Amino acid sequence: MDKYKKGRNEEEPWEKHLIPISNLPEDFLWMHVNPGTKMRNVLDYAIAEMKTRRVVVWSGSGAAVGKVISCVEIIKRHHTFHQVNRICFRKVKEYWDPLIEDLDPLVVTRDLPTIHILLSKDPVDTSQPGYQGPLADLNQKRDTPRHQNKPQRRRIDGDKFESFGLRSNRTKTQKRKDREPERKERGPRRDQDVEKRDKRVENKLNEPESRNNHKKETNTLTAGPSDVG
Repeated sequence: MDKYKKGRNEEEPWEKHLIPISNLPEDFLWMHVNPGTKMRNVLDYAIAEMKTRRVVVWSGSGAAVGKVISCVEIIKRHHTFHQVNRICFRKVKEYWDPLIEDLDPLVVTRDLPTIHILLSKDPVDTSQPGYQGPLADLNQKRDTPRHQNKPQRRRIDGDKFESFGLRSNRTKTQKRKDREPERKERGPRRDQDVEKRDKRVENKLNEPESRNNHKKETNTLTAGPSDVG
């Protein structure tokens, strides 16, 4: 493709009769989402329109599929909907112009993944594929504590880990409790620790005096006969 340059693109047009969802009403809100569409703008418009409308269809292809799903999940927080999801493809023709006169122009046809999501306030046919019922128990799920939804973790004894030379998740307080019987067998050591601490304090206090006395002795030893007396 080094000898070609990309020309125009021709995408399959958006038409209502091409939406692969059956039993669509005549008057429904159709929201097209492009890769460069700002979600805030389309959501504000859709939320305002759904105050008077009953059905909305969200459509997008290619890189806009993720935005369509995000918009649908956000608008479902404001209303209760019956949902129908459909996935299909759109044809896109790419025209490539040759850079050399002897070459012929090329036409490349690509299939873009496309999604259509129907949101209806009224009940729809539940037998059609892609149907998703309204979240009636949404408030109940929000009220349940989070710790009830979490799976229970299996606890393994820390002694087994330590016996294999692995680190356990036991805290310092737990390890200290495990060592209490050994400390009781050794006997009380608090008095001995207090005596050692007092001795260290006395030695630090006496250090300046001992240094001064040592300096005086060295001065008297190094002084000459004229300095003594």
